[in-house]
Amino acid sequence: MSINQIVTPLDSAILDSKAHYTFYHKMIDFVFKELIVTVQQEQICNAEEVAVFKQYCDLLLYSLEAMRIKYMYDDEDHMKVDVTESGFPNYLEFRYLYNDLELRNEYLDKLTPVDALKEEFLDTLMRKKKPVKKNKLFQAASIVYYSSVDKKYIFNRFVQGKIVTTKQSDVAYMTSWSFYDVSKNRPFICYMYFNYDGKNIEDYKTEIYEVLQRTADRDMALDTMAYAIDKRLPKITPKTIKRIDLGPVHNMFAKDENEITHAILEGISKKNIPLESYAISLRVSEVSSESEFKEGRFFNKQTLQRWGEVAHNSYVLAPHRIIQLLYNKTPNLINALAKPPIEISGVDIEIN
Repeated sequence: MSINQIVTPLDSAILDSKAHYTFYHKMIDFVFKELIVTVQQEQICNAEEVAVFKQYCDLLLYSLEAMRIKYMYDDEDHMKVDVTESGFPNYLEFRYLYNDLELRNEYLDKLTPVDALKEEFLDTLMRKKKPVKKNKLFQAASIVYYSSVDKKYIFNRFVQGKIVTTKQSDVAYMTSWSFYDVSKNRPFICYMYFNYDGKNIEDYKTEIYEVLQRTADRDMALDTMAYAIDKRLPKITPKTIKRIDLGPVHNMFAKDENEITHAILEGISKKNIPLESYAISLRVSEVSSESEFKEGRFFNKQTLQRWGEVAHNSYVLAPHRIIQLLYNKTPNLINALAKPPIEISGVDIEIN
C-alpha cells in the first residue's frame, strides 16, 4: 500500500449537530440530482453512459442517506466531511457503514425491541406530554439504520459495473466501474469501450473484472491505466477509456485552497451569497487508441494499443449568482473551462 492510500479522519470538517446533518445532506442530495440531469442535457455523456452514471450516483446518495440516519441523534460520534479538494465524506465513513452492517444482527440484538420503544414514545408524548429524549431518538434511528440499510448498496472503494453491448459499429462492448480515491476522498466513474477476441464475453468477464480492480482503482495518468489494462488482458482490445472526476463539491464545509472554494467561502463570510451556495467541478478525461503494435518475443508476441494524447475537459456547474461571482473572482480559471460555466438551480435550505 502506498502512502497516498492511507486514510485518516484528520483534516475533516465534523458535522456535529442536527442542523449540520440536515443542511449537508439536503445540499448533496440536491447537487447530485442536478448533476445527473446536466450531464445528460449538456451531452457530457452519451445515453449509455448516463444510465450508468445515474446508477453510481444513486449508490452514493444511498450511502449518504445511511450516514444521515446513523449520525442524526448520535452525541458520541460525528460524521466527517473531507476538507481537501473533495466536499464529500471522508472515505472512512463509507468503510464504517460497511463494517457496521457486517455486524447488523449483533447490533440489533443489543437494541431495545421496537414494540417496547413505541410504547415508551407514546407514553412520553401522549400521557406525560414531554418531548422524547435524544438518546431514545438515537435508539430509534439505530433500529431504522440497522434494519433497513442494505450493505450491497453501500458505495465501496471499488464498484464494478456490468459488461454491455454498444450501439457503435466499430466497438462491441462497454463496461464501467467506479472507485473512491482514498487520497482525494472523492468518487471517479470510468468507462471502457473494447472488442473481444473470442466467442462469448461471459467466458472472460471474471478476468476483466479482476484486472480492472487491481489496476484501475485509483486516480492515475489515464494512458498509464489504459496500457496496464491492455497489457494484462490479451483477449480484449480496448479502444477508448473515459474517466469522470466527480468534484470537488465547493461549499461551506470545504476548507481547501481551490480558487472556487475560496471565492465561495469569501462570499459567504461577507454575506454576499447565502450559506447554501455551492458549485461542483467536473473533469472528464478520455484517451483512444490510434494504432497497434506488437510487443514480446517472436513466438509470444502480444498486440497492444498505441494510445493517443489524453484529452481533458473541465466543467463547472453552479447557480447563476455563483457563476457571476466566479467570473469576478476567478476569470482565468473560468476561461480555461471546456465551455462556460453551466447554470444549475440553487438550493434553498431552511433549518428548523
